[in-house]
Amino acid sequence: MTQHGIYTTVDDRPAVRFDRRLPHPVAAVWRGVTDPGELAHWFPCAVELDGLRPGAAMRFDFGGGFVLDGEVLELDVPRRFAFRWGKDVVRLELDPDGDDATLLSFVHVLHEEGEDAAAKTMAGWHVCLDAMEAALAGAPIAPSGGPSPERRRRYDEYVAAGVPAGAAIPGT
Repeated sequence: MTQHGIYTTVDDRPAVRFDRRLPHPVAAVWRGVTDPGELAHWFPCAVELDGLRPGAAMRFDFGGGFVLDGEVLELDVPRRFAFRWGKDVVRLELDPDGDDATLLSFVHVLHEEGEDAAAKTMAGWHVCLDAMEAALAGAPIAPSGGPSPERRRRYDEYVAAGVPAGAAIPGT
């Protein structure tokens, strides 16, 4: 299993996917991906969640007046959490791997015109998922939804690997 994401398609739409093995039980990872207080340690923006149920409204506040609306689309506690992120869909699936580890599948399905955003999106989530792993291990690092040297390095790696690019990168 690799820490790197892959470019793929889901229902003929461009998507990025990460599969990671986390050395933490499913319950801990579930809290990390559904509790707004835990999301603050790794998610690229502040998350408001109007309940943990299908149809619940979500709000993603990046600061500076940039806000995306969302909605919980799927929920199967503690296995699957999918939500609309603006025009995109993000799906997280958790599977136990023994008693104390979790296999995380993280898929971000981009809107129809979103192929050019694949490398940018993949780099951003790579950095965020690294921050999630650090937070779960008790050594949180500051999440960053914006530009950072690490995000730029990951972006360059994905572009070099042939992931579609072309969308503007914030801060560059």
